[in-house]
Amino acid sequence: MDGGGRISGEATKKLSAVEGLKAGSHRLRGRLAEELAEGGSQVSEDGYNLLKFHGSYEQHDRDTATTLKQAGQEKDYSFMVRVRMPGGRLTAAQYIALDALANRYGTTGLRLTTRQGVQFHGIPKGDLKPAIADINATLLTTQAACGDVVRNVMTTPAPVRDAVHRQLEADARLLSAALLPASRAYHQIFLDEEATSNDEAEPLYGATYLPRKFKIGLAAPTDNTPDVLTNDLGLLAVCNEQGVIVAYNVAVGGGLGMTHNNARTFPRIASIIGSVPSADLVAVTEAVIRLQRDHGDRGDRRRARLKYVVEDMGVDWVADTLATYFGRRLDPVLAMPPIAVPELLGWHEQGDGQFWLGVPVPSGRIDGTIKQALREIVARFAPDPIVTPQQDILLSNLREQDRAPIEAILRAHDVALSHEISPIARWVLACPALPTCGLALTEAERVRAPLVAEFEGALARHGLLGERISLRITGCPNGCVRPYAGDIGLVGRVPGSYAIYLGGDFAGTRLSFQFKDRVKVTDLAATFDPILSAFATDRDGDETFGDFCARIGRDGLLAL
Repeated sequence: MDGGGRISGEATKKLSAVEGLKAGSHRLRGRLAEELAEGGSQVSEDGYNLLKFHGSYEQHDRDTATTLKQAGQEKDYSFMVRVRMPGGRLTAAQYIALDALANRYGTTGLRLTTRQGVQFHGIPKGDLKPAIADINATLLTTQAACGDVVRNVMTTPAPVRDAVHRQLEADARLLSAALLPASRAYHQIFLDEEATSNDEAEPLYGATYLPRKFKIGLAAPTDNTPDVLTNDLGLLAVCNEQGVIVAYNVAVGGGLGMTHNNARTFPRIASIIGSVPSADLVAVTEAVIRLQRDHGDRGDRRRARLKYVVEDMGVDWVADTLATYFGRRLDPVLAMPPIAVPELLGWHEQGDGQFWLGVPVPSGRIDGTIKQALREIVARFAPDPIVTPQQDILLSNLREQDRAPIEAILRAHDVALSHEISPIARWVLACPALPTCGLALTEAERVRAPLVAEFEGALARHGLLGERISLRITGCPNGCVRPYAGDIGLVGRVPGSYAIYLGGDFAGTRLSFQFKDRVKVTDLAATFDPILSAFATDRDGDETFGDFCARIGRDGLLAL
């Protein structure tokens, strides 16, 4: 079926409005070119949905919305633009160019994402086309950074100069290029490419593309910083004795978005269903995408991800059906090391006589003094930056003699080095939430610093300040910072309150459970204090905080 409406083997049902829009959009063109030329501060609803495929979301400042409405004025509309950059890789020249574009367009800063991308915020409608064109001039793109297509392909960011890491980076680039839409709409609308035909075939995506977004992550099991099991498709490298990738274990059906009070929506960790030789990487990826294209729910966008196909139909059905797309059944799952997450911040040897420096970037926001410091370092020492899934940045290809002057630059701009902050501060994630995200129910980024300070105080009281604990704060239940797969997830519930999730693990192999609901931000520290006290005294050996919570369970934790 070419992008049809079948849902997990059920009878066809009414399609969502977005499906109709995609079908009639002339391969994602719609009236976008006309709308961008018409002036004004916003686009139509159809334009809003089509812009996603080209890497942009329309937003408005929610802090000022009520005041402007009361004054009879229009909301303060602007656009977010997201850069597609597989594996988070940039050259020094590209980083300098993006830094300069941040001064020219929008709110002057860059935002590092949890999917190893870069976002620009606050771009006026009139600047949207030139901003995207200027990004393309850096040999990067915003195409398919959003929308019902394969998003930015993630992989381990560590610039280790060995066969495994080289192959992971190359395969991330390979998949990213192979899975772009065939339509030339993006190039014609934003880059003024001459139109030759509006009828390009989409052999992979079909006439209506995918039912929903599709996320892919690749990683070595020993470095699961991309949280591959939270992706629609996770690919775990399997190496031979010489340290060369010979196969990938294939995991399907991960995804963390859900809706409060809707039991039919839920987070899910991907299921490992088999393996393929590394030479079949593109073929198996395309097969999984086609399966989701034809069987994902096109009637209910809240249940349109691959995880619901896997959950509703079962792993065996998925394996059998995938074989019809791939041409054969997957090979058995191969043995691999335990999944783990290493420390990438600070100074590390790359294996080629050079070093990388991992710089913590709170909430991924490169603005103000940290922006000045990073620009000075990149301009002077020419490291190739890499964005991590933890919203930090790795500066690669540095020399031993660069260490002292680079640290001096960072200190001169009051940028903390990784060894100067606590582990919980190093591993905290927070989404932008208010005021720009239209889905946010409460704050995330703007409460990150005070919440980290409160957690640091509680951990210090119980002798746990050096403990490695992942804290993830999100303003809504959609899970952009993966709150259901870490040690502690704080999920926006209503203004000023959060649902608390516990019992996941640091390595990203287990989902957490909801511990409490609607906890006020002012009560969070007090809520955690008895749990941390028990963890300090009753943990089993070197048991992690997530493992401790999973062992004690919700009822046991509530009893504390």
